[in-house]
Amino acid sequence: MLSYGFMQLALAAAVLVGLTAPTVGIYLVQRRLSLVGDGLGHVALLGVAVGLATRTAPVLTALLATVAGALVLELLRSRRSAGTDVALAIMFYGGIAGGVVVVARAPAGTPANLDSYLFGALTTTTRADLVVFAVMALVVLGVTLGLSRSLFTVALDEEYAAASGLPVLRLNLLLAVVTAGTVTLSMRVLGLLLISGLMVLPAGCAQLVARSARASLAIAVLVGVTVAITGTVVSFYADTPSGATIVLVTIAAFALLAGARSLVRASRRWREPARGAPTAQDVDGPVRLGTSALG
Repeated sequence: MLSYGFMQLALAAAVLVGLTAPTVGIYLVQRRLSLVGDGLGHVALLGVAVGLATRTAPVLTALLATVAGALVLELLRSRRSAGTDVALAIMFYGGIAGGVVVVARAPAGTPANLDSYLFGALTTTTRADLVVFAVMALVVLGVTLGLSRSLFTVALDEEYAAASGLPVLRLNLLLAVVTAGTVTLSMRVLGLLLISGLMVLPAGCAQLVARSARASLAIAVLVGVTVAITGTVVSFYADTPSGATIVLVTIAAFALLAGARSLVRASRRWREPARGAPTAQDVDGPVRLGTSALG
């Protein structure tokens, strides 16, 4: 497989996305915003369509549209107004509908194939794409890892973070921007319709086994890189779409961890008789980390 140049580039791009997406997703999961990546993917489609119609760089126009959408999303969320959900639905579905209309009305001769952006086209990654991916990944990782303690504090309890003197709104806006960058980075690898899979599911895997914020972040990154490489290899030999294969491998990893966790807990309950009320660690399902877990 590695004798093919395009597969070398594809694997490198998959590793960058597998490394980057979970570092953003871990905060989104903690804030119960798991589907934000999917919604921003709809907005990014409008940016791609504008780029194709105007014959400019679709990645750049998608990045601009996604950043704008992410900022609007965070500002609406921070206000907690009654019409926020409807406004977000308009923005998300208006993005994908507007993208389809823009491409349909584009001048003759305009490339109108959105499949590579909707579902990913990992094997078409070029060296220029890889350089762009690497730069964007460094920026995202610099924010998500460099400010991890502050971001976790805000994600876990905004009121506590504000009382501690953290600039909550600015941190949330910064996270929104890097989320937009991650969506744009991932669209050529996974596709705009599958981006949330690699952002959210590794974070879900981490919540099944981690007992601290740092451990959760480390495990999410490890899972993300592992499933990205595994999915790319499987897609090559099975001749299946790379983006969809990576997401299916991620789901399989989550299912295996969840099953193993259930078996371990069942074994413990069988060995030890009940000793009163269950503790927090005995409750099934992902446990939200408290502010004391930031260490």
